[in-house]
Amino acid sequence: MTDAALPRPDETYSYLGPAGTFTEAALKQVPEAAGKHWRSVNNVGEALADVVEGRSTAAMIAIENSVDGGVSATQDALATVAGLRIIGEYLVPVNFVLVARPGTRLDEVRVVNAHPVAYAQSRGWLERELPDHAHLPATSNVQAAASLFENGLADAAVAPPGIVDHLDVEVLAEAIGDNPNAMTRFVLVSRSRRIPASTGADKTSVIVELPDDEPGSLLAMLEQFSTRGVNMSLLQSRPIGDEMGRYRFVIDLDGHVEDERVYDSLLGLRRFSPKVIFLGSYPRADRREVEYHSKYDDEIFIEARDWLRGILSGEPEEDRAP
Repeated sequence: MTDAALPRPDETYSYLGPAGTFTEAALKQVPEAAGKHWRSVNNVGEALADVVEGRSTAAMIAIENSVDGGVSATQDALATVAGLRIIGEYLVPVNFVLVARPGTRLDEVRVVNAHPVAYAQSRGWLERELPDHAHLPATSNVQAAASLFENGLADAAVAPPGIVDHLDVEVLAEAIGDNPNAMTRFVLVSRSRRIPASTGADKTSVIVELPDDEPGSLLAMLEQFSTRGVNMSLLQSRPIGDEMGRYRFVIDLDGHVEDERVYDSLLGLRRFSPKVIFLGSYPRADRREVEYHSKYDDEIFIEARDWLRGILSGEPEEDRAP
């Protein structure tokens, strides 16, 4: 392929492939990505490297699962790779099927190939129906099924239901996920400094390190939000890695950075912590409007600042609005 034939970075989106993964299903929800070049990668690090090094305009990556919680590889990467912003989030229902090469019977299955997350979410079914099986880890849900034709190490694979559209496999069992309500949250990450406009149904993500390892430090961090009426929809700790007992916190806040209560809480957070990484403000995937007490309305914060500004400027009391 000549340089002229290569897809432009501003028309390329990276995702964890190959085709048929849940990550691809998330990318299909992005209107701006329709009709553009989609670049399949092997892991989160490669996806983010595409963005940082300019090969892609954005990358779709999994960040949280309703069953297993935060995706540690993604959280750690966002904490250590500079210059990235989350510009959108997307939800994908998660379920699995057990597939095999044509002609394979369920009672012949001894080794099951599965991505570790998929295996954890279908382990109950597998242990009940295939009590003597062994698990062979795969790099992705689709790769688990594809490997059935690449080597003879596994007899069956845990894969997404749509795998039959991509590979000549036979479905041995459907809906094998242990939680029928399982959902994975994906985020679209780019280098853009532009913050999506506030919609009233937004989320703000940050990563914070505590300034000191002493009693009350975590409480002091949390008070930056509670005293301003900002709810946290995610609070998860991850080891920093430089020494034992040091952690950073991945936090999702209900609201947009332009909301006065969120804006003010981030100011307080930055005064409190030596390192705050702003990951972005973006529309919630469920489009649910953020609810909060009226005492935290924008006008309350604005009036308080105006009141104090009047005092500092020497404005006569009677000239100040009540």
